[in-house]
Amino acid sequence: MVRRYDCADPDQKAAGLTDAASAVRKGELVVLPTDTVYGIGADAFTPAAVSALLDAKGRGRDMPPPVLVGTVRAANALAEDLGPYGQDLIDAFWPGPLTLVCKANRALSWDLGDTKGTVALRMPLHPVALDLLKETGPMAVSSANRSGAPAATTAQNAEEQLGESVAVYLDGGPCADDTPSTILDLTTAVPRLLRKGAISVEKLRGIVGYIATDD
Repeated sequence: MVRRYDCADPDQKAAGLTDAASAVRKGELVVLPTDTVYGIGADAFTPAAVSALLDAKGRGRDMPPPVLVGTVRAANALAEDLGPYGQDLIDAFWPGPLTLVCKANRALSWDLGDTKGTVALRMPLHPVALDLLKETGPMAVSSANRSGAPAATTAQNAEEQLGESVAVYLDGGPCADDTPSTILDLTTAVPRLLRKGAISVEKLRGIVGYIATDD
């Protein structure tokens, strides 16, 4: 049975966060608002839950989900190496729409898919997302839509696409901006832009200097 909560109502928000955190701990899927688009999330350390997330989206293991964190400390624990620029980028743009691809901590027992030893990390600038992440710890989160369909900018749009594959929907209202996060790969000697997004290349170059792009 799908549960929906209007996070504009303080009582519903509190109940929804409690229910969503419980669902994540049980290996179920939740939909949550972020500072870009709505996300579908699962416990990053429950392989069956991550597999269910990929199934709900219609994706394979070749497209592993990013991991959202509620604190910088959590990001540091998940990454083997942030490279020479990672911490400066975090200080400048987190929480916010910047996803950093790093070498994953090899001591972690998780299975996000075919990651080739990397993890894509982000700390979103959204109070509902941050409140949930502080309860659950790191979550595998991808855009709340079927693969190939437009990203969901409302909880209703997410539910129309994902239906009962999701246990809890947290409705934070329409997204203010549906521009996706910028994705930057820090696993090579020179940072490489993997996706243009909300943070411009010019702003990133203000921190790291040279960035490789496909342009």
